[in-house]
Amino acid sequence: MEFNAPAGRNLFDASKVVGKSTPRIDGPLKTTGQAPYAYERHDVVANQAYGYIVGSAIAKGRISAMDAEAARAAPGVIAVILATETKPVGKGMSNYAPLFGGSDIAHYHQAIACVVAETFEQARSAAALIRTSYDRSAGRFDFPKLAPEAPLAKDEEGKPDRQTVGDFDSAFAAAEVKIDATYTTPDESHAMMEPHATIAAWDGDKLTLWTSNQMINWGKESMGKILGMDPKNIRLDSPYIGGGFGGKLFIRADAVVAALAAKQAKRPVKIALQRPLMANNTTHRHATIQRLRIGAGRDGRITALAHENWSGNINGKEGENGTLQTPVLYAGANRLIANYIATLDLPEGNAMRAPGEAVGHLALEVAMDELAEKLGMDPIELRIRNEPKSTVPGKPEKRFSDRNLVRCLREGSTRFGWDRRKAKPGSVRDGQWLVGMGVAAGYRAAPANKSAARVRLDGNGGVIVETDMTDIGTGSYTIIAQTAAETLGVPLEKVKVTLGDSDHPAAAGSGGQWGAASSTAGVYAACVTLRQKIGQTLGFDGDKAEFAGGKIKANGKSFDLAEAGKLSVDGGIEFGKFKDDYDVGTYAAHFAEVAVNAYTGEARIRRMLAVCDAGRILNPLSARSQVIGAMVMAAGAAMMEELVVDTRFGFFVNHDLAGYEVPVHADIPAQDVVFLDTLDPIISPLKAKGVGELGICGVGAAIANAMYNATGVRVREYPITLDKYFERMPMLT
Repeated sequence: MEFNAPAGRNLFDASKVVGKSTPRIDGPLKTTGQAPYAYERHDVVANQAYGYIVGSAIAKGRISAMDAEAARAAPGVIAVILATETKPVGKGMSNYAPLFGGSDIAHYHQAIACVVAETFEQARSAAALIRTSYDRSAGRFDFPKLAPEAPLAKDEEGKPDRQTVGDFDSAFAAAEVKIDATYTTPDESHAMMEPHATIAAWDGDKLTLWTSNQMINWGKESMGKILGMDPKNIRLDSPYIGGGFGGKLFIRADAVVAALAAKQAKRPVKIALQRPLMANNTTHRHATIQRLRIGAGRDGRITALAHENWSGNINGKEGENGTLQTPVLYAGANRLIANYIATLDLPEGNAMRAPGEAVGHLALEVAMDELAEKLGMDPIELRIRNEPKSTVPGKPEKRFSDRNLVRCLREGSTRFGWDRRKAKPGSVRDGQWLVGMGVAAGYRAAPANKSAARVRLDGNGGVIVETDMTDIGTGSYTIIAQTAAETLGVPLEKVKVTLGDSDHPAAAGSGGQWGAASSTAGVYAACVTLRQKIGQTLGFDGDKAEFAGGKIKANGKSFDLAEAGKLSVDGGIEFGKFKDDYDVGTYAAHFAEVAVNAYTGEARIRRMLAVCDAGRILNPLSARSQVIGAMVMAAGAAMMEELVVDTRFGFFVNHDLAGYEVPVHADIPAQDVVFLDTLDPIISPLKAKGVGELGICGVGAAIANAMYNATGVRVREYPITLDKYFERMPMLT
């Protein structure tokens, strides 16, 4: 099916299943321990051995010698593979650093060896016996020092990443009110609960990987490039994933080394990366330095807006583009956007939930708060006053597909009790606590990608859906089942969904906030094709028939779905170029109330609210879970999360969950999420957009603004930890 024009009225506008809060199909399996994750799939292949990866102890240089004799002689050891004895593997999609092989070291904890043994403990013990000598080289580890000399990044066409509209310099110089501020965000870890893990097994020249991966088809194609083999001979299987957040979009060392080790050991090998290697061996969110300059008239209307962003990466490319939301959110005729990228010898940076926008809002939305204060204007009114009209301010050639940000702000203001906020910082006190409120807008792009599925009838009125779409905790099983049930008119319990297997048709995968919109559209398209085939089998026009309650009404007759027998179709959706004329995005208004102890400086979030505009919400129950989870991540980014760089030796020091702090239940006492009843006919036939990344865009800024409203202390260096504001807090008696 080709989606070549805006969606008109269709069966989803009178839906009985889609759009209803539905408990997740996989929920009971996960809560009872019956949903096996990659490392736990003991039954998929016999005689599994255990692999343990050794990471480099230096960040830059070469391996001069490796002695593995003691390791090879250790009890239970089956095989030892060394990087120095292995030809460097190729690079797959978005692999910026070597995954294995050769003597050159590009970053700390780069995989340099793997020990395979009968037990995990034997493999780990033997790995400690490998003796490695290095020739260390000087490296570039100090991003803040390197940033001022960083060149402009390149866009997708290879052009310098600097865009202008109008004449920013002149407009900013003439502005009556100005903000010029710099904000910094640190490197951050994905810190997902399930580590990167893979079981690898060879059958002749065919390789199977039971792994934890968000993008199955990408992974299959990438493994082909990495190992120099035909992807048709590779199978990936990943039905359950214990969190990804972008860290499992691309093939990492666990999959590659498991495949190499299994070939050498001549038996299946399972590997789970130890926690420190997840921080330093895989990927992380890049640190940024962001300068915001905003000029406005006394009436609050923005006349000049510039957002410059610096980040770094191991390849001097693909940085953290903190400017992504800035061309879209606010009006203003004169604009400047620029991104600069430094080359670092730190582990590679790559996608993490809402890459770019998550950190970009921490700068833009705080700058808007600062501008509102300078104008003596309510922060919500300032945002509403600068609401664009029908076209995107930074991209005038594009129209908004559907945008309801003002409604989000106004509805959120009422629900949150914004009228009780005191504009003067530090003026609200509850016992020993200073209390403040903050607000921020949120934007996240809503792309949709080609997606396919196989839909089968089981001959007994049941439906089976097979697709390589993944469920990373987002509820894909459930919304896909809802889509099939709605389209084929069967009860939800009559639909069985199988996900994550590359033997199934390729879906869009989980990432970029495109998963829900794309995969359900693909399943819908396949179901429409199946309806047509059912009609051909039973003698009616499947496009005109009514499918409901497990029955079909057509040509004045009624049929049971089971009468069609066992049928199977492969189908999918592709999206037409008409969408290129639109900016398809999701919007939110985020509110936070924060209390800061006047004597100890301890900061506590009291409550948060997100009002979201994301088209049709396919399953409000799981969508709410996605948003509140994202809000928790945003709170972590604002208040505690930071990978600390040792600029002498080039590694992340706090590479475990003892030193890398993330929010716990006690940090997040009350959250509320509201979804507007909107539809976007440009996105897909279901008129539904994703929410999984929208929930992290703007929340941190709302928290930062609330902390300022509570204390009068503005912190522009994230995370906002006690050492950055305590000495500046107001003295109270």
